[in-house]
Amino acid sequence: MAQIVKIISIEHLTHDVLKVVAEKPAELTYQPGQAVDVSINKPGWEQELRAFTFTSLRHDEHIEFAIKTYPAHNGVTNQLLSLAGGDELIIGGVFGDIAYKGEGIFIAGGAGITPFIAILKQLEKENKIGNNKLLFANKTKADIILEDALHKLLDGNFINVLSDEKQAGYEQGFITAELIKKHTNKHTKYFYLCGPPPMMQAVEKHLATLGVPEERIVKEAF
Repeated sequence: MAQIVKIISIEHLTHDVLKVVAEKPAELTYQPGQAVDVSINKPGWEQELRAFTFTSLRHDEHIEFAIKTYPAHNGVTNQLLSLAGGDELIIGGVFGDIAYKGEGIFIAGGAGITPFIAILKQLEKENKIGNNKLLFANKTKADIILEDALHKLLDGNFINVLSDEKQAGYEQGFITAELIKKHTNKHTKYFYLCGPPPMMQAVEKHLATLGVPEERIVKEAF
């Protein structure tokens, strides 16, 4: 059942990604990696549902999202840019198939990092970060969401890949089978994928090339 919640705060995480914090509906429960349908409680926007992944944990006092905005589209995310604390969202049903199964490599593209933020937060809370690695693909350094926090959490197991920019200490280009293989070791049990469809398809082909069985690949199933 849909519930109306007040926004507590909105701030920029990057030039085009917002951190939105809102009240938590009393009955709401979710797992790290899951998403929810959200619309804006404003005339003409109530039925415009978009799926956003929680970057908060289920026992947190509030709910939180990291949302990439597309001002040129004049859609829901553009509307969010004009909202502030006190404005309202409509929270719908929770869904999602990405869940932590064991140590491995998280492979994310852009805003596809969001389910992994929640999973990594949960692992940090349980002191279970272990040997998990994150391969994060973005266009430029300015696009990297929560770079400092992720670096602090994963240290050398946080590998950034930039397609449109050369930076010392960052991989350049795209996520390749070779790069995945380079970071795979005896601790790599699972491969977690989330990102734009073309990237997902490319990475799935790379994993097939590397002989990774499907049951070791965790991704959103639509």
